[in-house]
Amino acid sequence: MAATGAETLERVFLRLGHAETDEQLQDIISKFLPPVLLKLSSAQEGVRKKVMELLVHLNKRIKSRPKIQLPVETLLVQYQDPAAASFVTNFTIIYIKIGYPRLEVSKQCELAPTLLTAMEGKPQPQQDSLMHLLIPTLYHMKYPSEPSKASPFVLTERPKTVQLLLEFMLDVLLMPYGFVLNEPPSRPAPSSPQGGSGTGAAAAQGLPQPPPGMSVYAVKRVIGEDQWSPEQLEQCKLGIVKFIEAEQVPEVETVIHLVVASSDTRHSVATAADLELKSKQSIIDWNNPLIINKMYKIYLGDIPLKTKGATVKQELKHEPVSTRVKMKILPHLLRSRLAAECFPANIQVVYDGLFGANTNNKLLSLTLQFVHHICMVCPDSNKPLGLMLLNGLTKLINEYKEDPKLLCMAYSAVGKLSSRMPQLFTKDIALVQQFFESMCKEDADVRLAIQEALSMMVGAYVNLQGALLNLMEALVAAYITKPEVQVRQIAMKFAITVFAPDHVGSRYLLLLAAGDPREEVSGEARRALRSLPSTKTEKEGSRPMPSFPEMVGYIQEKAAQRLKTPAKYIVGTSTLPFNPATFGEIVLYLRMCLAYSAGATSTSQSLMDMQDDAPLIGRYVQSLLSNEASPSSATKGGEANPVHIYMALLQQLLSAVGGIPVMYCLLEVVSVCPEKLTPNFVDKIDWIKGLMNTNKEDMRELAAQLYAVVVSTMSGNELRTAVQNLIKTTKDTHSPETQHGAILALGYMVGRYMNKRRSLMPTEPTPKENEELIAIATKAIGSFLDSESPLLTVAAVTALGEIGRNSVLLIPADGNGFTKLSLVDNLLARIPSGKETGKMKERAIQTLGFLPVGDGEFPHQKKILQGLMDSVEAKQVELQFTVGEALTNAAIGSCSGAARDVWTCTEDQYCPPDNVKNNDIVPWVLNSVLSKYISSPNPHVRQAACIWLLSLVKKLSHHKEIQSHLKEIQTAFISILSDPDELSQDVASKGLGMVYELGGEQDQQELVSTLVETLMTGKSAKHTVSEDTEVFRGESLGKAPDGQGLSTYKELCALASDLNQPDLVYKFMNLANHHAMWNSRKGAAFGFNIIAAKAGEQLAPFLPQLVPRLYRYQFDPNLAIRQAMTSIWDALVTDKTIVEKYFKEILQDVISSLTSNMWRVRESSCLALNDLIRGRQADEIIDRLSEIWETLFRVLDDIKESVRKVADLTLKTLSKVCVRMCESTGVTAQRTVAVLLPTLLDKGIVSNVTEVRTLSIQTLVKISKTAGSRLKPHAPRLIPALLEALSVLEPQVLNYLSLRATEQEKSAMDAARLSAAKSSPMMETINMCLQHLDVSVLGELVPKLCDLLKSGIGLGTKGGCASVIVSLTVQCPQDLTPYSGNILICVLYMFFLVLSHRFVKCFLHYSPDVLKAHAGVALPLAFLAMHQEPEEEKGESAEANLWSEVWQEHVPGSFGGIRLYMTELIAITQRALQSQSWKMKAQGAAAMATIAKQQTGSLVAPHLGMVLSALLQGLAGRTWAGKEELLKAVGSVVSKCSVELQKPAAGQPTVSEVLDLVLKECKKESLVYRMAALRSAADILESTQEDRFQEITDIVLPLIKKNQPASASSPKHDNDDDDEAKARELQTEVLLCAFETLGKTWPKTIQTQNQFQNEVCSLMCDRLKLSTWRVQLGVLRALKVFYQGLLLLDKDHQNAAVLTELLSETCTALATPLESDQWECLSERSRQQLQRSLATMETDSRPDLKDKAQTMRRKIQALP
Repeated sequence: MAATGAETLERVFLRLGHAETDEQLQDIISKFLPPVLLKLSSAQEGVRKKVMELLVHLNKRIKSRPKIQLPVETLLVQYQDPAAASFVTNFTIIYIKIGYPRLEVSKQCELAPTLLTAMEGKPQPQQDSLMHLLIPTLYHMKYPSEPSKASPFVLTERPKTVQLLLEFMLDVLLMPYGFVLNEPPSRPAPSSPQGGSGTGAAAAQGLPQPPPGMSVYAVKRVIGEDQWSPEQLEQCKLGIVKFIEAEQVPEVETVIHLVVASSDTRHSVATAADLELKSKQSIIDWNNPLIINKMYKIYLGDIPLKTKGATVKQELKHEPVSTRVKMKILPHLLRSRLAAECFPANIQVVYDGLFGANTNNKLLSLTLQFVHHICMVCPDSNKPLGLMLLNGLTKLINEYKEDPKLLCMAYSAVGKLSSRMPQLFTKDIALVQQFFESMCKEDADVRLAIQEALSMMVGAYVNLQGALLNLMEALVAAYITKPEVQVRQIAMKFAITVFAPDHVGSRYLLLLAAGDPREEVSGEARRALRSLPSTKTEKEGSRPMPSFPEMVGYIQEKAAQRLKTPAKYIVGTSTLPFNPATFGEIVLYLRMCLAYSAGATSTSQSLMDMQDDAPLIGRYVQSLLSNEASPSSATKGGEANPVHIYMALLQQLLSAVGGIPVMYCLLEVVSVCPEKLTPNFVDKIDWIKGLMNTNKEDMRELAAQLYAVVVSTMSGNELRTAVQNLIKTTKDTHSPETQHGAILALGYMVGRYMNKRRSLMPTEPTPKENEELIAIATKAIGSFLDSESPLLTVAAVTALGEIGRNSVLLIPADGNGFTKLSLVDNLLARIPSGKETGKMKERAIQTLGFLPVGDGEFPHQKKILQGLMDSVEAKQVELQFTVGEALTNAAIGSCSGAARDVWTCTEDQYCPPDNVKNNDIVPWVLNSVLSKYISSPNPHVRQAACIWLLSLVKKLSHHKEIQSHLKEIQTAFISILSDPDELSQDVASKGLGMVYELGGEQDQQELVSTLVETLMTGKSAKHTVSEDTEVFRGESLGKAPDGQGLSTYKELCALASDLNQPDLVYKFMNLANHHAMWNSRKGAAFGFNIIAAKAGEQLAPFLPQLVPRLYRYQFDPNLAIRQAMTSIWDALVTDKTIVEKYFKEILQDVISSLTSNMWRVRESSCLALNDLIRGRQADEIIDRLSEIWETLFRVLDDIKESVRKVADLTLKTLSKVCVRMCESTGVTAQRTVAVLLPTLLDKGIVSNVTEVRTLSIQTLVKISKTAGSRLKPHAPRLIPALLEALSVLEPQVLNYLSLRATEQEKSAMDAARLSAAKSSPMMETINMCLQHLDVSVLGELVPKLCDLLKSGIGLGTKGGCASVIVSLTVQCPQDLTPYSGNILICVLYMFFLVLSHRFVKCFLHYSPDVLKAHAGVALPLAFLAMHQEPEEEKGESAEANLWSEVWQEHVPGSFGGIRLYMTELIAITQRALQSQSWKMKAQGAAAMATIAKQQTGSLVAPHLGMVLSALLQGLAGRTWAGKEELLKAVGSVVSKCSVELQKPAAGQPTVSEVLDLVLKECKKESLVYRMAALRSAADILESTQEDRFQEITDIVLPLIKKNQPASASSPKHDNDDDDEAKARELQTEVLLCAFETLGKTWPKTIQTQNQFQNEVCSLMCDRLKLSTWRVQLGVLRALKVFYQGLLLLDKDHQNAAVLTELLSETCTALATPLESDQWECLSERSRQQLQRSLATMETDSRPDLKDKAQTMRRKIQALP
């Protein structure tokens, strides 16, 4: 054997030696190289040696001849042989490496997939070599344009190979152009990549430096044995990008390749990768751990972690990538939430970008963006990450000084980090100081960024305590006075946020800021200082502001310090410690602290409101002054009382600058405790007088009061002197300001004096001299009532009011001159006057109200009241509140609280003296208002009366007259509820609430029932004036401003009733519609804010029932109701988490209300639901998700358009919420998909409502994009439903048009419909799903697809199914293999009419073995399909050709195939014949005909019976296009197998049965079909010689007689239309068929012939004379057959008489066609034959026949 092997090798050697040309050498190599290599595995040393010699020789020859081709294909097959020895494969790959690059490009592309296959299971170096060969080829590879087409590479089953290839490709993409690996002179042998753990740093000695992103090993394998040139490398990289573009591997594996390629230094590669990356941007899941981990690995390289030790071998260690690549990777990390959470990789990237050796500004910018991303996303529990980020950012801020924009980003990142992890910052006040310092130094842009950062950092310091808090205070104090406005602004923000509101030091700093010249600083500081304690979230245990003594002491201390520094402020001759703005704020804040310490709650800055707190402040001031000696109350200095310090500060500011609030504060503090504090001012009377002469009216008024307070405490003589001086001053006409101050001072002094006497000495009369002086003073004041100066008139009215409030006016009651009557008339005349100012009217009304208060016997009390009530003018609403107050005062007279000292006594505390005369006329006033004014036709009067009534009820709530008329008052208020004016309604609703509160339990029940009945029915209760009196005029209820009637109050009433608490309607009224008027001075006096707050507390127990309803009501389409309910909501819901707390109840109420029978409720429910679900987490609504969708689908079809619109809005919101829920990871997202899909599929996309369908589809598409693999479990349900929707959602008109279109139009339309279906959102969703399918769901999906293939209707569904199956065959052919049989059966059966070639080719390509396994089913279907009728316009059918090809390829000839699958073929054709589709029936008929024709002559039992039975079964029933094929087939089978049919066999029809059926078909109406049936019957009768002529004549003779075409000589009309021409053509065809049938069925029985011979002959002769030439021809043929079969010509049946008659008639008839002139067309032989016949005719005894024969014979003879 060895010798033989050696000899063979010698011969090869010899042939190699004789090879002279390259071609000869190539032939020898191609033939012998593979077997020679196999010899290397020989056991004989000699043979192996010889092989080696041969190969050495060969190598020399090959290397010098680069064009010689090697048998690469054979070598690859040999290389893959698993039995081959490693020695053989090692040498084989050498020649593959030599030969493959020599191949033509097309051949290389063809073998490229084989290279990949060959890699499987081979050693790493060989795999590297093969990949090195493959990569350059990728550039030239051609990929299919559609992803569903078969790809050259089948990679799905070789995951390991794919991974190796992708790693190699990445290394190629990272390889720089023109890189040279500098090997050191001495280095260890290269280790294989499978090596164990490395030797650490020692192994690194002597290794060359690889390029960024690569390892030494990676470089070597990319360089290989023959390094690519830069141009070749570029081509390789482009080839890799093309390979990725062609989607040969999943995009999740190749994202990093595209990112690296997009950073390439060559434009062509970078552009191609960039474009591909952008196109896939939307479908890549950037939160996929696979993608993110690869990006981090490439970015960072193999960084040894201390925890894991150096496990990577040095040669395999990857370097971090270059800055260029990093800048491409970072933007993609910014898209990923997961990237921000990957610790520690994220912080490594950050530090590398911030401080790496090769970083640049762009990378820095991207890194800082990534830091921002981390701050937004990372969990706040990751403390190490936060600490490292903070350290990195602060280091950057300290060291980096180049680009201000980057600095801004760094500062901003610190701010965001502080918001995310405040615990890192809490103890680091140095950082805050650093940032403040930087703000002072940096440019404006950076300063803004630092400001933003510090704003975010504030929150981290809110809980500072002890020394840290003191440090922060010092820090803020240092920077709150800096020149840079941003610094001051942020310092002020720290002062507001970090410190408690009662922290004295920080309040002082805020006060400094409140006086800042810049509005942005001062405004915010003022807002912080004046914020109401009730709305401010206070720190635990802290007060809303510091105590008065503490604050005053601190301010005094600071003021003293500042006076010694340059910070002091000089005004004229005065030196102030603070600038005037700051000083003013300090004083007002001290007043707030004073009020707070006194126990007052109001912090309003209005002077009149502040006065309400005066009695409380008075008591507190008294206590402070009485404790003056107590050491505990002393301030830090201990030298002065806080009150005195406060007054000193006030005087200091007032002297230097002035200011009305400051003046008020001084007046207040003196007035509340005049006994103790006025002595300080006795020596400052002139100073006060100076203030009375200032140019500000309000200041003069306040100074006059202060003057009155101070002077009224003096002794009698001093007081008289002061009054006399003032009376003199009033007469000084030179200075109106002085006069004004004097008049007011006079009024206030007299009033105060009289009040004092009345309270201290009620029984003692006033001394006469004083009385006279007061009378003089009163007249002096009265003299100014008619002054030309309005200023002095107002002062006089005010002064008279003040005197009248406190005592009797010492002037006559009536008569001439200045009397009480003239005063009343004068004042009443001013109220309606258009000349007077509002202030004048106000003061006049007040004074009129005061006159009966001080005078129990005032004679004109009723005149005043009547005058006030008659003085109503339009648009004077606020004035009516004053009138109401005046009416109340005047009605109750001397018992009114107006008589009190407002500074020291509250209205509630006031008790009139016992000796006061009672002048109460409340009953008269109440009666007037109720009977006359409330029912006035003038709306302004009604409104005014309602306000007066409210005032009466409020001020005189305990008056017996009010208590006894509650029901009447309620009725009055109810009547005003229907007024169109909002304020009137609001006043009435507030009044109703007050009336209810005043009643006892019994009264309250009656009041509630009356109100509820009136509101709900529009009629008053029975106890009013008369039964069923309409309270509201006009139709039913009155109209509210929006024309909605009393809907607001009805809704409030319904809400209360639903809670089973009708009395709550009053509470709701108090909370609803809070009109702006109540915030005015007059409105606020009623204290409805307090009532509303109380109502809110009383309603708190009903919150669980109220909150859901109120939540919905806030979205009511009726504006009035919406505003009312929003007011109630705002009042009740103080806790911001209330919606979360009652979320389930709200959701339940909203869902149940969505289907209410009232459109307003449905609309408000939709809007409420829209608001409620926005931003919700999945687990909150997932249980109700399905119900919400279904209900909203119903509402989207609402009868009212506005409801439909809001339902659409809500559904869109819900869709967004659901899509977001599906985006998340975890069980919740999976559950959401599970809940959502059935609803959208079962109720949404199949809905009749267009909007529902559209929204459902859009949502499904979005979910399919975001849910990704979570759709997999639902694919078996989702995909079939969407496929069905393709047809359901298609406009039905297309089916209608398709039915009526021509074949060409139908074809174009079908193509367009299929194209639309494939590009529809449903198919987009299906394609999304298909990406995630695997073997786990195919088991459930495939049967459903098969069912859909069988039962699906509509072109879209069929096309979609085909597309899905094509995609599945391409995507997962191996997984699909177990089901391919079922699919094939269904597809071939249902889709051969419309199926694309692509599918069949795919299937045959991937599963030929499956086709063979199911040949018994598949091939009969293919046989049936190949009989598809071609469309007339298209000619041959491409589909039919395709199926014909399938049939021909898989059967042993058509005849043999039919015989082999006879049973199956018959079964399937029978099913086709029974189909509902006429086209299918025709196809089945054609197939059956083919079976019959092909097998004709060879058909025997049992097949003959089966075929014939099937054909006959198909004949049953109505006629359809293509049924003729069955008749042809029957005729063919019976005529060719007539002998076999004579033999009896089981299940085989007899000829007679066949004829019965066929003759039955001959009687059908359709002429075309009847002709086919007649021809079939004729063929059968002709072949079987059966006699059925009687039945044939019954059918045929009427046809011949009925169809009589025009004779040959009849003229043709040019105007015959097409229809007539077609009708004539059909007549001709019918006649031809009839005569042909007569001829073929002419029987051979003498009885039948005798019966019909004369009739038939006569009929044919007649037609011969009359017909066209075509019919004549048909008749002649039939006549020929007739005479050939005529038994009379036989010797046995001769009858000369009958025969003579027949022949005579025939000959006469034959003469007619012979008269034609067209003899030229006859051949010579035909002419001779005709002449012989005519010569015979000439011998006839009949002259006419004889003459005709003679004439025609001569004609023929004369022819040339």
